[in-house]
Amino acid sequence: MKKFSLYLVAFALLAAPAFAQDGWHSLFDGKSLDGWKFSDKEGSFKVEDGAIVVNGLRSHLFYVGDVEKHNFKNFELKAKVMTFASANSGIYFHTEFQQDGWPSKGFESQINNSMKKEPRMTGSLYQVDDVNTDKLKELGAKDEVWFDYYIKVQGDNVLIKINDKVAVNWTQPKGFGGPDGSTGRVLSSGTFAIQAHDPGSKVLVKDIMVKPLK
Repeated sequence: MKKFSLYLVAFALLAAPAFAQDGWHSLFDGKSLDGWKFSDKEGSFKVEDGAIVVNGLRSHLFYVGDVEKHNFKNFELKAKVMTFASANSGIYFHTEFQQDGWPSKGFESQINNSMKKEPRMTGSLYQVDDVNTDKLKELGAKDEVWFDYYIKVQGDNVLIKINDKVAVNWTQPKGFGGPDGSTGRVLSSGTFAIQAHDPGSKVLVKDIMVKPLK
């Protein structure tokens, strides 16, 4: 009986997801949009082959699940992203659910590898610390290839990495009031959101993980 119990314990340890042991939590189950809520009109987000497909009219998919009661201040976030030609999207943080329009609270970390009309490329902290095409080449993010997206917020610092290469390392200055009068674009706390920009833009996102920090 004791030997059987040891087998059960060993099996449980082997079966436990790795992120449960080092502080990482999954925000997406790979099968459904449980724990997420979309704004604007329905139809811009669906799940296929273990990834969130982002394609359609403007909408934002907000995390509203149980982890940290969807309110994060200091954290590490990582995900795998794939873009297609002329894709334009982004991952918001420190935001909150908003039924219509572009989120007015929080920051957008940009996803754009090839949309020429938008000069802010993948890895940009939108309108705050922007990545240009030359920097994008160094980061190695390309259309139709999965790349790693990483965001860390600790105190007044925002670190964004693409494929483990630093895209942005920005510290919010004292008295910062947001770019171009966008007063909600300051570090605070909040949830995450994925942006559907327009019907001509297609992006895949999967393996979305967060590690809350003190």
